[in-house]
Amino acid sequence: MKTSIATVSISGELPEKLDAIAKAGFQGVEIFENDFLAFDETPSQVGRIVRDLGLEITLFQPFRDFEGMPPALRQRTFDRAERKFDVMQELGTDLVLVCSNVSPVSLGGIDRAAEDFRELGKRAARRGLRVGYEALAWGRHINDHRDAWEIVRRADHPNVGLILDSFHTLSRKIDINSIRSIPKDKIFIVQLADAPLIDMDLLYWSRHFRNMPGEGDLPVTAFTAAIADTGYDGYFSLEIFNDQFRGGSARTIAADGHRSLIYLGDQVKRAAAVSNLTVIPMPDRSPVKGIGFIEFSADPEDVDELVGILRTLGFRKAGRHRSKQVDLYRQGDIRLIVNTEGKGFANAAVARHGTSAHAMALLVESASEAFARAVALGAEPFTQAVAPEEVEFPAIQGVGGGLIYLIDDTSDLGRFSEIDFIPVEDKEGGPSAHLQRIDHVAQTVPYDEMLTWLLFYTSTFETRKSPVVDIIDPSGVVRSQVVENASGTLRITMNGAENRRTLAGHFLAEKLGAGIQHLAFQTEDIYATAAALRENGFHPLPISPNYYGDVEARFGLDPELTERLRADNILYDRDEQGEYFQLYSRTFGEGFFFEIVERRGYGGYGAPNAIFRIAALKKSLRSEGVSPNGQ
Repeated sequence: MKTSIATVSISGELPEKLDAIAKAGFQGVEIFENDFLAFDETPSQVGRIVRDLGLEITLFQPFRDFEGMPPALRQRTFDRAERKFDVMQELGTDLVLVCSNVSPVSLGGIDRAAEDFRELGKRAARRGLRVGYEALAWGRHINDHRDAWEIVRRADHPNVGLILDSFHTLSRKIDINSIRSIPKDKIFIVQLADAPLIDMDLLYWSRHFRNMPGEGDLPVTAFTAAIADTGYDGYFSLEIFNDQFRGGSARTIAADGHRSLIYLGDQVKRAAAVSNLTVIPMPDRSPVKGIGFIEFSADPEDVDELVGILRTLGFRKAGRHRSKQVDLYRQGDIRLIVNTEGKGFANAAVARHGTSAHAMALLVESASEAFARAVALGAEPFTQAVAPEEVEFPAIQGVGGGLIYLIDDTSDLGRFSEIDFIPVEDKEGGPSAHLQRIDHVAQTVPYDEMLTWLLFYTSTFETRKSPVVDIIDPSGVVRSQVVENASGTLRITMNGAENRRTLAGHFLAEKLGAGIQHLAFQTEDIYATAAALRENGFHPLPISPNYYGDVEARFGLDPELTERLRADNILYDRDEQGEYFQLYSRTFGEGFFFEIVERRGYGGYGAPNAIFRIAALKKSLRSEGVSPNGQ
C-alpha cells in the first residue's frame, strides 16, 4: 500500500510539515498550493527538499473553477492551468487535482465539461503531465463521483483520469459499489478521510471535522475495499481538514496518519483478501483477556499513604520482588504493584509525575504477536534491563509517557508473580473487601490527544470505541469516549481535558500528563463491600445529601433503598440493561482516586452521576489544601 498525505493535513511551516511526513514513514506527499505559496523558496527548491527527504510529490492541488465556464472566461481558465503546469514541472510532479466547479457563473452539462477536460488533457500531455478530476460533495453541477467518471470517460484522453475522495463519496452516501466498475488505470490517486457523523453543511463539515481513517464514523474500510477490487495499486493519500490538527503537533498528527493507513490496509487485506494490495505483514488485532496488573511508581514519602489506602480497600501484600524495591498486592483477580526503586523507569516516572499509576499490563493471547503488531503500527517499544532468570516483559510506550506491558498465559510472562516475587505473609492487612477484578481504567489526556490514543487502542487490540459523551464538570466540559471489547475484559475510559480548571485538567497539569487518573474495581455485592471498607477504616467520598432525594424521585426508588445508598455514599444509575452502583474513594495526591462498582446487567459507566462525583472530588481536593482550579 503506497502511502501519501497532503500538507494541508498537519500544522506548521512547509519544511516542518515535510520533515514530519518523512519521519512518520510516508512515501509520498501532496503539495497543497497555499503551503507552497506561503513558502519563500522556488518550486525547484521545494522539489529538491522533498526528494532529499526520500519522498515523492504525488499531487499538486487544488485547481479550482475550471470546467464549464462561460466563453468569455474559458480562455482564462486554460491560461491559469498553464501556469499551474509550469509550477508542477519545476516541483517535479506530474499530477494536478482539478476539483469540480463551484462558481455561480459556471455552466452545467456533461459534454461541455468533457470537452474542456479533453482540451486540458492535450495541453497536459505536451508537458508529460496528468489531470485528475474530483467531484466535490458541494460542487455546483458535479457532486457525485459517478458524474465525474462520466465526464472523464467522455473526455477520452489518456492524460485525464479520476480522483476519488472517501469524504465526498461517503458524506453524500453514494453507493460505493459504483467504484468497482471504474477501470483501475483511470483512477489517478485516492484520497482518504474519515469524519464523525454530524448533521451539518457539507462544506463546513469537510473543512473543519475530517479526521484519520478509523477515527471517525464513515465506512472508509468498505470504500477502500471497493477501490482495491478495481485492481488499483497507486497511492492512498490522506487529505484531512481539521481545526484541531491545524493546531496540534505535526509529528504526532503525521504519525497518526501513517498508523491509520497501515491499519486500514491491514483491515482491507483481511476482509477482502485482495491480491494487489501490498501491506505490512503483522499479526491480527490481539484479543485482551483482562488487565494483568497495574503498577504504581511511588515516592518514598508517599508510599505509606498509598499502601494505607490499598489496605483499607482490602488489599494484602502477597510478595516482595527478588531484586528490587517492589511489592505485590492482591485481592481477587486484581494485582497491584508498588514500585519504590531508586533507579530505572519507575524512578524517572516519580521524578516527572510524582506518585502515579504509570503502567498497566494487558493479558493477551500472545504477548509476542501483540507486541509485533503494536510496533508495526508505530508504537514505541520499551526495554529495561532485568536480572538473570527474571521475567522480561514486552512493553510499549502508552498514554502520558507510561507503559503498557504485554503478558500471556502461554509463557513465563503469565507466571511473573511466582518467578519474580517471594511470597510474604501480610499480618497488617485487614479483611478482604470482596473486590474481584478491575472493571475499568480511566485515562486522562489533553483533548487534542484523544484521537491519537483511541486509534492506538482500536488498531492494536480487538476493541471498539463508543460515541463521545460530554462529562459536565462544574468548571467546564470533559469529552469522554470508551474503548472496550465485547466480553468486558478490557474497558478503558478516555477523558479529554481542555482546561486546567476541570478536575481532569487539574490532574493533567499537576501530574504533567500522568495518564491513569482512576481505577475502578468490580464487586458482586456493593453493600458487603461497603461494610468491609468501614471495618478497614476506609474513608469514602462524601456525596451531597441532595443527590439522594433527586435519584429517588428520578428512578422511583424505595425510600429504604435510597437511605441505604445515602448511608454508604453509593451513587446509583439504571439503563435498559440493568442497575449500576458506584462507590468512590477520596482523592490521593493531585486528583487520583479509586472507584468500586457493581454491575447488574448495566453496560455503561454512570455518566449521569459524573457531575455529582466530580463536585465531591473537588471538595476532597480542597480538604487536602489543593485548589482544583489551579489557583
